[in-house]
Amino acid sequence: MLRIIETHTTEADAFLSKLKARGKLTDDSILKTVRRTLSDVQAEGDKAVVRYTRKLDAPRISVKELKVSREEVGEAYLEVPDEYIDAITHARTNIEQFHQKQLRTSWMSTESDGVVLGHLIRPLRRVGVCVPSVSQLLVSSLLMNVIPATVAGVEEIAVCIAPMRNRSINPYMLVAASECGIQEIYKCGGAQAVAAMAYGTDTIPPVDKIVGPGNLYVQFAKKEVYGHVDIDKLAGPSEILIIADNTADPDYVAADLISQAEHGPDCAAILITPSIGFAEQVKTAIEVQGESLPRHDLLTQAFENYGVAFITADISEAVAFANEIAPEHLELHIENPMDRIGDVLNAGAIFVGPYSPEAVGDYIAGPNHILPTGTAARYASPLSVDDFLKKTSLISYTKTALAKVTPSVAKLAEVEGLEGHAAAMKIRLEED
Repeated sequence: MLRIIETHTTEADAFLSKLKARGKLTDDSILKTVRRTLSDVQAEGDKAVVRYTRKLDAPRISVKELKVSREEVGEAYLEVPDEYIDAITHARTNIEQFHQKQLRTSWMSTESDGVVLGHLIRPLRRVGVCVPSVSQLLVSSLLMNVIPATVAGVEEIAVCIAPMRNRSINPYMLVAASECGIQEIYKCGGAQAVAAMAYGTDTIPPVDKIVGPGNLYVQFAKKEVYGHVDIDKLAGPSEILIIADNTADPDYVAADLISQAEHGPDCAAILITPSIGFAEQVKTAIEVQGESLPRHDLLTQAFENYGVAFITADISEAVAFANEIAPEHLELHIENPMDRIGDVLNAGAIFVGPYSPEAVGDYIAGPNHILPTGTAARYASPLSVDDFLKKTSLISYTKTALAKVTPSVAKLAEVEGLEGHAAAMKIRLEED
């Protein structure tokens, strides 16, 4: 299932181009459908949301059922084991503690001439979260979106989750949301959920920012409403890149490549190693381990599409090649891995050593698992508390301080042809 390619070859260049292109949002048919959905929801509100939800998810849902009731949440608790609630508590505690370290405070500084400058930092008032739960149950993504917003102090958090055909939401999702303190949950997903949160309906009040994963319809919808509301990022297919040498365990490496490939056929699982013998061992281990897994067919498709082992001259070249790919998840299975951290320039998250699998980061380590994909780690960062804060600059000048800078401001304004700006400075000093 894993193809093995040497770097600096035509085949390697072609596969690298294919990897970089996989996360691009280009589908005219989907875009047309999304734009029609957004337009319908903006014009018709709840009526359109229900119509699309009936068509795609729950054929008999009504407007009055869109918002999840307290009774439904209570019933969900009866359907999940206590061990699940314990696991949610464990994960929530770790995620909260990590994100609390990201909190900022407002600040002001006073200069000797009386000038006061500062940043006022406040949470967003209302945020919407989209979380898939039908084709793939993403409890962990719910936690990773909601908890940073809660830590930031967001006053209102609305969660949209697509219902099952029986008009209910998966109880594991409801319990997870409840354990995070979410009181506002709606039974809708896809582009119609994005539209409802962006424009507002009688049932779903509009939000200031929309976050969360989803399929291409959700990503296109987020892209279309950006500017009307803020969004977190455009999430492409998941990916993992592992740099390994002969000190690594091929079974561990195979297991971690599989852990990302099982998300779907468009997910990338990449190994970079100087040892072709090690790559062969990993290839064999993938075939053995994958055979018994329930998502074997998806794994096979993913490895056929985007599974590759690149053979480099040494680890330095491997790290340089990884920086070019800029992966979402990067694992270092090499001798003295901490010595290489400074060389890794582009990665959403770095997992160091054989006992730091990507899976621990997905669920419970604490750092956010919502990471830049499709080479976006070159410029983007993981979801964080900052995504739910806004900053306002504060400026206060005294007359004496203004007089000192007026000549410079006036000159710059005159060069730009903005005489009104210069006049606004000078008028305050004319009486002198």
